[in-house]
Amino acid sequence: MSPYTRYLWLTLGVVCCLLGVIGALLPLMPTTLFLILAAACFARSHPEWHRALLEHPHFGPSLRLWETQRAFTPAGKRAALIGIAAGFALSIWLMAGHPWLQAGLFAFGALLATWVVRRPSIAKLAMTKK
Repeated sequence: MSPYTRYLWLTLGVVCCLLGVIGALLPLMPTTLFLILAAACFARSHPEWHRALLEHPHFGPSLRLWETQRAFTPAGKRAALIGIAAGFALSIWLMAGHPWLQAGLFAFGALLATWVVRRPSIAKLAMTKK
């Protein structure tokens, strides 16, 4: 991988990590999604940071579960669906008077929620640290 490509992956990873931190503080912004993207970027650019994310005491188990099995915990799935519903409901409400935008937001939210529902759920007790 060229140094330029590695730098782009690293930059994208840092941006996603910062968005994940912001998401941990703001109620309707996702956290884990951005941290999953950050981990993927760091895996390509900075293996030490990737490992640090996977070993994080709070976010690490969910990130490892996603990397190894492409699955969520049941609580993570519930949180994602609640966040999707609340975020898209607010967005649709803010787009009052723009029915095409509202319909597009509704359709995208429904597709996203369907994708989350179709992902496997694995209890935390079944997760193993790698």
